[in-house]
Amino acid sequence: MRLGVLDVGSNTVHLLVVDAHPGARPLPAHSHKAELRLAELLDMDGAIGPEGVDRLVSTVTDALRAAEDKGCEDVLAFATSAVREASNADQVLARVREETGIALAVLSGEEEARLTFLAARRWFGWSAGKLLVLDIGGGSLEVGFGMDEEPDAAVSLPLGAGRLTASWLPGDPPAATDVRMLRRHVRAGIARTVGEFTRLGPPDHVVGTSKTFKQLARIAGAARSAEGLYVQRVLTRKALEEWVPKLAAMTVEQRGHLPGVAEGRAAQLLAGALVAEGAMDLFGVEELEICPWALREGVILRRLDHLPTGQVALG
Repeated sequence: MRLGVLDVGSNTVHLLVVDAHPGARPLPAHSHKAELRLAELLDMDGAIGPEGVDRLVSTVTDALRAAEDKGCEDVLAFATSAVREASNADQVLARVREETGIALAVLSGEEEARLTFLAARRWFGWSAGKLLVLDIGGGSLEVGFGMDEEPDAAVSLPLGAGRLTASWLPGDPPAATDVRMLRRHVRAGIARTVGEFTRLGPPDHVVGTSKTFKQLARIAGAARSAEGLYVQRVLTRKALEEWVPKLAAMTVEQRGHLPGVAEGRAAQLLAGALVAEGAMDLFGVEELEICPWALREGVILRRLDHLPTGQVALG
């Protein structure tokens, strides 16, 4: 069957259309993406303002039209941290449902971590052993660890690249004092959770997912996306530590000219690099491998596992 998964994230609203059936890997058929940056549209009270809600409704409407045009039988629609943590989340969800006909399922941070972990496990297989999976989104950092398809430990921290950029790095380039303060904030937040994972022993394989890790690996010398999904791409802590001060000294425009860096993500790259560096350091990771699959694929895989019951909808 042809499925669509609609991911209302902190940075983008992304529709991924796949041809899928149980027991087979989902085959991408179409991708429809719009930059929305909901994490940056929150007002002082933590609410998504009228303009942001209007843009969200319009963007979801466009994505659903694309899903219909591509022949999707079902659309699995969900929202992550930006909607989840908005003080007016209920009103936003009601407006979207009323005007588009789609009910967005709001995933918890732990659900995000677990579904991303599932995607990484399916991609690398059982031979990868114990996995440590790190995922940096626009609003949050997810960490999962375990031997099976369900992680033994999974957490979500409010350390997303978009959220941190908006709150901590106003300058262009940012002031050195702001960078130091953000670095301290990031590491303190990650350090509170490290013990929950280290008590489970060392991982056999460390994985990074998300656009942030992909871009950091690319500027550190990893293969271009045009070379295909199956080319191994790694990011070392040594390379990351060398790039962080370089990124801090650059303007957003300069970062946007780096290889593999999308113009819309250039502003967030420094904050994402500080989170990646802090996580790799505090978890004792020297090198991680980039996984092409993440949360959207995890949602699809979980629903494919339940297709025999006829239940495709989220929930």
